[in-house]
Amino acid sequence: MTPDEYCQRKAAQSGSSFYYSFLFLPPERRRAITALYAFCREIDDIVDECHDVGVSRIKLAWWRGQVASAYEFNTAEHPVARALVPVVKRFGLPQARLQEIIDGMEMDLAQRRYPDFAALSLYCHRAAGVVGLLAAEIFGYSNPDTLKYAEQLGLAFQLTNIVRDVGEDALRDRIYLPLDELARFNVTPADILHAQESDSFRQLMHFQIERASGYYRDALALLPAADRRSQRPGLVMAAIYRTLLTEIRASGSHVLTQRIALTPLRKLWIAWRTWIKG
Repeated sequence: MTPDEYCQRKAAQSGSSFYYSFLFLPPERRRAITALYAFCREIDDIVDECHDVGVSRIKLAWWRGQVASAYEFNTAEHPVARALVPVVKRFGLPQARLQEIIDGMEMDLAQRRYPDFAALSLYCHRAAGVVGLLAAEIFGYSNPDTLKYAEQLGLAFQLTNIVRDVGEDALRDRIYLPLDELARFNVTPADILHAQESDSFRQLMHFQIERASGYYRDALALLPAADRRSQRPGLVMAAIYRTLLTEIRASGSHVLTQRIALTPLRKLWIAWRTWIKG
């Protein structure tokens, strides 16, 4: 199996909405964004699947070395890192940004609660805003303002993931909803950890959904018209994720007890429709 085939399989098996945003890209850019996505999945899986913090730190440190080798020696051991070697050169991806994604995953090892939105924003930037910046480089742009759009859109995606995954994260003793906002809506961390839904919890989730929706509106307003066509993969993702937010709200925000998701066929339809509209 070639490095590119490994990355393709990793992306397809994840079932992520991101996969659908890659489908219509030309081959070179599709291989590049698939390699970047596979890298993010590998790093994220270390934190989610390894229950020994010490082992997780060792694995993340090893990945830091793989990234460095890809840049300094044009080689690496892991197939994802090998797939990234030509990508980082062709698209000029800064090593510091890939390392910053690892920084975000390391935050998960040390921090399971966030006191306020300012603290959460740093995590979101590292875990997703930076990915948005790297993706924009791969998709191509002519106006530097497109990077502002890309980072804002990445933050919107992460806020959507946080809304969707409240229940799953609680099973890992993680609460990404800012603690001061829980207090404002009279929801306790124990309510989240024990899946105690209430009117207060639904109001809290409505607030979170509205904020995420605002980030999408702000991001799309920042996208220069000249780069709209090249940035269509991000627009596809935005369409899928905004539909997901609508579904979560319509379902009553039962995110503590179920994982609300769109079917693959619906994602494909949204992706095709958005791509055609340009």
